Amino acid sequence: MLLTLSAMFMLVTAVMHSVVGERRLILPLIRLNSGVMTVPLARQVLRGAWHLTSILMIACAVTVIWPATPHVVLAVMGIVWLGSGIFDAAYTRGKHIGWPFLAVAGALPLLYLWLGTGLRAG
Repeated sequence: MLLTLSAMFMLVTAVMHSVVGERRLILPLIRLNSGVMTVPLARQVLRGAWHLTSILMIACAVTVIWPATPHVVLAVMGIVWLGSGIFDAAYTRGKHIGWPFLAVAGALPLLYLWLGTGLRAG
């Protein structure tokens, strides 16, 4: 259940990142048509890299719910996502909409591992 919730948070984050980011950040930057945004390749790379990040988020979600995912991979995913959320919250002083989603998506696999370890030890 915890890993499924984590994957759901990752998927929601990916969709929000692509849809909201395209509308509120990528399009306005591309429409500036000044500086580096006058270079067509720069506009393509910006948009491509932005959405590739969302695809990687979806890959993380699949990895988290994959039944044979090793615990060390779950731990790395949890640490990276939780760390990203904490960094995002601190860096933007809590103003970026994504930090809670990043943090929760990362905390859930860590909680899963912590509870699993605790249950086996008891």
